[in-house]
Amino acid sequence: MQPTQALFKAFRKTRLTTKDVNKGFYKGTRTGRMGQHTKYGGYIVDWSRVRTFVVPPNLDKFKLTPYVTRQIQQTKGQYDGYRMGPKSPELYLDRWKRENGMD
Repeated sequence: MQPTQALFKAFRKTRLTTKDVNKGFYKGTRTGRMGQHTKYGGYIVDWSRVRTFVVPPNLDKFKLTPYVTRQIQQTKGQYDGYRMGPKSPELYLDRWKRENGMD
């Protein structure tokens, strides 16, 4: 049994989901690949495929405004005394205790 032509045309304009098609359908995110997987589970980045965005010169004369104001101050993390920097477990625990108190 097949849907009528009117229903079929309306269905064709909707997005495909994994429930609409058979197994083996992978939707993806339309980002493309920038390297390849190794047989050991790693990933090798092909730097010729990585996107780079070049900021044009004379950007201060540009008429469009950015989403973020130009007056915002850049904040840098303070990781002095932590052996792994921002990935240090001690930093996480100290911040947890500072923000949530002691349990």
